[in-house]
Amino acid sequence: MKVAILCEESGILRDEFLKRGHDAISCDILPTDSPGAHLQGDLFSFDWSGYDLIIAHPPCTYMAVSGNRYYAGTDKRQEAADFIRRVWELPIKKLCIENPVGQINTYIPEMPKPQYIQPWQFGQGETKKTGLWKRGLPDLIPTNIVEGREQRIWKMPPSKDRSKLRSRNYIGIAEAIANQWGKS
Repeated sequence: MKVAILCEESGILRDEFLKRGHDAISCDILPTDSPGAHLQGDLFSFDWSGYDLIIAHPPCTYMAVSGNRYYAGTDKRQEAADFIRRVWELPIKKLCIENPVGQINTYIPEMPKPQYIQPWQFGQGETKKTGLWKRGLPDLIPTNIVEGREQRIWKMPPSKDRSKLRSRNYIGIAEAIANQWGKS
């Protein structure tokens, strides 16, 4: 499959698809942390029409429920919703937008309800409820339910890399996505 992982600087999910023999590339406005096939720039400046699958991780700062007290009703939230809508409108049959619990369906009611997953369903004993808004893809099936419900993300102290660390893909979830959706 030809796969694009949008808004991913880590390269984690892209690399899982590459390991399985797919033609995968990541794209972000930032350089990749993991050397490999990566387009740096505005994702809307590239042609995605030849891709079989797109998985996007739009920035969540302005759309997440955790930001309601700061961004509810602001232009920043509307701009974030418009960005997500543009990603959803890409002419791709198999597309997924990943984001934490937020206001996506409030601002973009035409999008389907998300499937919610947790890292502890995929081998990592942490909590981070994450939504998958999907088109043309089956539900992601848990692969390794483990004990432990650590709130590592929520407990992270302030730092210059905090937002980057909070948004990194979990390897267990990346492996499940590449294994399951790489076959669909």
